[in-house]
Amino acid sequence: MPTKGGVWRALERGAELGCEVVQLFVKNNMQWFGRPYQPMDLASYANALAGASFSAVFAHAGYLINLAAPPSANRDKSLKSLSQELHLAATLGLPFVVLHPGAHLGSGDENGIRQVIAGLDEVLAATRNLPVRIALENTAGQGTCLGHRIAHLAAILDGVRSAHRLGVCLDTAHFFEAGYDLRAPAGWDAAIDEVDRRIGVNQVLAIHLNDSKTELGSRVDRHAGIGQGHLGTEAFRAIVNDARFADTPGCLETPKSEDLHEDVENLALLRSLMNG
Repeated sequence: MPTKGGVWRALERGAELGCEVVQLFVKNNMQWFGRPYQPMDLASYANALAGASFSAVFAHAGYLINLAAPPSANRDKSLKSLSQELHLAATLGLPFVVLHPGAHLGSGDENGIRQVIAGLDEVLAATRNLPVRIALENTAGQGTCLGHRIAHLAAILDGVRSAHRLGVCLDTAHFFEAGYDLRAPAGWDAAIDEVDRRIGVNQVLAIHLNDSKTELGSRVDRHAGIGQGHLGTEAFRAIVNDARFADTPGCLETPKSEDLHEDVENLALLRSLMNG
């Protein structure tokens, strides 16, 4: 949900649309740093939260953050930016922040993964007193982005010292774009079986429900409305009815206009696919 007008507006918009789950940015997602919340901001947020009945509210980290990069000024900013986001999320009482692992920028997968592990160790140590977790998201693998293989996420979780503060977020479009064919139930089961084997399904903190504008294995990250992409509507039937994720929050990251009518339509379609 957009936070235009104040972070509490994401909750108000979500309630107006009948959302059960809201994902939001804790600051401008295309800026390194944001201002601390003022008492009035927090009061408005608390009122909006109290007036709704969400099963989950969580955050997505800003898009500039890249922990996989080689040593650089931008990597240093990434570490500080992520630390601030965890503090802002804690102030709002959010349980976790979704984070893309990052891009190695030519240094190679192994070097990139080592950088992510070192960066997470540093950020988690600096925020050791916060209860907020980080949910590493699988990616489409565009450019030099890590995370398009579940093995990448597993290696990071295995390497980080404070792994209890990590989890994963699964994105359906990214799965498909990375080469995991989810169009039939067997494809979804195969992908989740790999997640369970390498990481554990209990570590899945959220699922992003997105169709893909690009084809299987394209490695190009372009989201589409449910049933409006190459995954197709039927692919989501098995996903929304998977008993392993009955209590796992899911959210849309699909194209939308200012009145958010697309979100209403996509939510209605996903709910129509649910059994019972």
